[in-house]
Amino acid sequence: MTLSEFRVRELLAALGERTPAPASGAATALTAAIAAALVELAARFADDEASVERATTLSSRLAVLADEDSAAYIAFMADRTEETRARTIAVPEEIASCADEIVALAEHVRIQLRSPVAADAEAAGELARAAAAVARRLAELNRG
Repeated sequence: MTLSEFRVRELLAALGERTPAPASGAATALTAAIAAALVELAARFADDEASVERATTLSSRLAVLADEDSAAYIAFMADRTEETRARTIAVPEEIASCADEIVALAEHVRIQLRSPVAADAEAAGELARAAAAVARRLAELNRG
C-alpha cells in the first residue's frame, strides 16, 4: 500500500512508529502535496485552469515522492552504497524543487484573488516553503 492510500490516522501512526521509514522525507513530500492541493483549490476560485492543472500534477508527483523517499531510505539502510546514498539525496532534492514551484504558483494564484480564498493560497505558500527547507536539509544530512 502506498502512503497516499493510507487513512490520515494510519499515516500518522506509520510516521510515529520506530521504523526507518516513513519518516521526515515522506512527511515533507506529503506536506508539499497538501500545499499543492490548496493551490489547486485557490486556482479554481481564480478560474486559473493552467494553475489547477500544474498544482494537480505537482500534488500527484509529491505523493509518489513520499513513497520513493521511504523506499530510498530503506534501501540505503539495507545496503549502504554510493548508489543508495545518492537516491536518499536525489529524492529530497526533487521534493524541494517541487515545493519551490508550489511557492511560486501559490503567489501567482494569490494575487488573482480578492476573496478569503487568498488565505488558502497564502497557507499553501507557507507550507511549501517549509517543505522545501526541510527537504533541502534532509538532502544535506544524507550527503553525510
